[in-house]
Amino acid sequence: MENATPRRGPLAAIKVLDLTRVRAGPACVRQFADWGADVIKIESPDYMEVSDGWGGLRDGPDFQNLHRNKRSLTINLKDPDGLAIFYKLVAEADVVAENFRPDVKFRLGIDYQTLRDINPRIVYASISGFGQDGPYAKRPGFDHIVQGMAGLMSVNGDPGHGPMRAGFAVADVGAGMYCAMAVMTALLERQTSGKGQWVEVSLLQTMIAMLDFQAARWLFLQEIPGQTGNDHPTSIPTGVYPTADGYINIAAGEQAMYRRLCIALERPDLIDHADYATEELRSHNRHGLNDVLSVIIRTRASAEWIRIFEQGSVAAGPINRINEVFADPQVRHLDVARPLKHPRLGDIEVVGQPFSLSRTPSELRTAAPDRGEHTHEILRDLGYLPGHIEALRAKGVV
Repeated sequence: MENATPRRGPLAAIKVLDLTRVRAGPACVRQFADWGADVIKIESPDYMEVSDGWGGLRDGPDFQNLHRNKRSLTINLKDPDGLAIFYKLVAEADVVAENFRPDVKFRLGIDYQTLRDINPRIVYASISGFGQDGPYAKRPGFDHIVQGMAGLMSVNGDPGHGPMRAGFAVADVGAGMYCAMAVMTALLERQTSGKGQWVEVSLLQTMIAMLDFQAARWLFLQEIPGQTGNDHPTSIPTGVYPTADGYINIAAGEQAMYRRLCIALERPDLIDHADYATEELRSHNRHGLNDVLSVIIRTRASAEWIRIFEQGSVAAGPINRINEVFADPQVRHLDVARPLKHPRLGDIEVVGQPFSLSRTPSELRTAAPDRGEHTHEILRDLGYLPGHIEALRAKGVV
């Protein structure tokens, strides 16, 4: 597969060796690939039957969304010749990213200390479920499990209906984003020190950090937050309200916003109501207020309320299904869905980057590579002759 556009961008000088699989690690490395880094996805040869993720659906939306803009090299890291190839790559790389179980890297001989001796400038990124050491280090770390252990499921969902997970892999994706930020920080520091370092991120720490104010309530006030359903834990009225033809979101807990909401609803009497006049009162009397608001909001259709609230500068919005999200005019304006051409699937779309740079934008150049698609090309660039490459392939090294 030839590149649709040449590799360029703010990270074009960076080379990343990607040993990651499933979601958290690939979510991290994707940040580098989209901004121009040369990302080499290192995989096991086909005959080893090692899956990269869930069921090996390489042509599926998940894999294509996570692994675009990469080159793929197959190596058997358990073979000395395969390890020698990896070490040659490390000598000229900037970043190595992995999310094996913490002990695997040492058994394979690809741990940070070993690679630092080859290249002192290497930034080595490790993502794990629970950390590189400690009592839970060897446990398998899955997003769903961590959502429960880190407290998210205790504050998510409706009260009285039991714990509820988030509807996407928030710990995995969050760990990937934090890891990408940590690697960028280490690369920036390297400009001063000339030295790389080991970056460690765990799903457990990530999920606790993403709880943010909910976690801080315990640390600062010793409050144990509970489930509040679609209501905001403290800022009322903020939540989901039924309309004549569906539901909408409203966020009007702050005093000035609440006043604008009451005016837009043509209920100014609610502004100074004895039960709802302050933020504290509204939080305490949330059920009564929500009942009053629901009766009013049910009288009109969602689109009409959105128009009224926009005119009244009230924070509100529709509750879209995914197809409606990508049909939304603002989402289309932001180019969130980005086109790619796949050699077998034809024209496809993936989710673009959520931030932009004015001079050096992200680029989607190629669809996710086939396993080992660039093995010959990468080995050739390392100085291996065609005959040697074929011998390595015949031996099962690549």
